[in-house]
Formats: sequence, structure tokens, C-alpha cells
Amino acid sequence: KYLQCEHRVSTIHRLLFKANITESHVEKKAHLHLKKVAFSASLLASGSGHTGPFDTHTTLVFKYVLTNIGNAYNPDTGFFIAPVRGVYHFEIKSGAYGHPSHGSATVLVKNDQNVFAAWEHQTSGTMSSSNGVILLLEVGDVVFVRLWHHTRVYDNEHNHSTFSGHLIFTM
Repeated sequence: KYLQCEHRVSTIHRLLFKANITESHVEKKAHLHLKKVAFSASLLASGSGHTGPFDTHTTLVFKYVLTNIGNAYNPDTGFFIAPVRGVYHFEIKSGAYGHPSHGSATVLVKNDQNVFAAWEHQTSGTMSSSNGVILLLEVGDVVFVRLWHHTRVYDNEHNHSTFSGHLIFTM
């Protein structure tokens, strides 16, 4: 009986060791999967034209998704929702045709707080502006782009107005 008990204990130890290795392996794979977050989207899915001007700040919904690894960007709302706590890099680019009364101004917003803007105003010709930022985000933080009131942006098949971001590393 002693040998049977010793054999069972040995078997249990082996199974626990294998279970720990498997659990560790699964955790590592899950952690690696969560690290893959990147998106890039353009304002219009088809056609061409200006969006705006509007009398109020307006959330821009970037419909043409070029990349959405991790599916953290929603092309129906224009919102990027952080899936993991980490450091992220975002960029906005705005294109427009000059107009005497309307410049082009977009603002990157985090949880309803303006973070930075990309602004340009010319009376004629083409114009573009861009900006980028690195942010520490918590799970569930929302990042999106607003068109500033009384301004406009232009887009067509050449993707003049874009919103992009990616996870640099988790925290």
C-alpha cells in the first residue's frame, strides 16, 4: 500500500507540474494576443467631399478601415476603446481645400477631454495638418476625433483625413 500511495503522489505531482506549465503557456499566449492593437482609418468609405462646417464640435466617424488589429476601433461610432492598460500612440491627419471663411481643425479627444489639435487655414489651394501624441490609457478609455465648429475636412479615395493608433506596450 505504501508503494501505491507513493506512486499516486508522484502521479499527482507530475499532473500538477503539467497543469502549471499549461496554465503558464495559456497566460503567455493570452498576454501576447492582447498586445496586438493597431488601427488606421480614413474618413470616407467611398466618394469624395468635405465634411462640415457645423455650428458645434462634431465627432468624426472614420468609415474606411484600412487596419483594425484587435478590433479596438469602431467604424460605426468613430471611437477607439482601449482593450488593455498601456501606452498608445495616436495620429490624426486632416486635409481640406482652402476657403476664405472655413479652416480645417480636428481635435483628438480622450474621455471627453481635448488632448491636441491639428489646424490649418488658407484661403485657397490645398491644405493639410497633422499631429501625434503618446498617451497612457486605462482599460475602457475612449479616444476619438472631433471636427472643431465652423471648420471642415476633405477626404476621397486617396485618404486625406485619417485617424490611426497603436499600442506601444502594456503596463
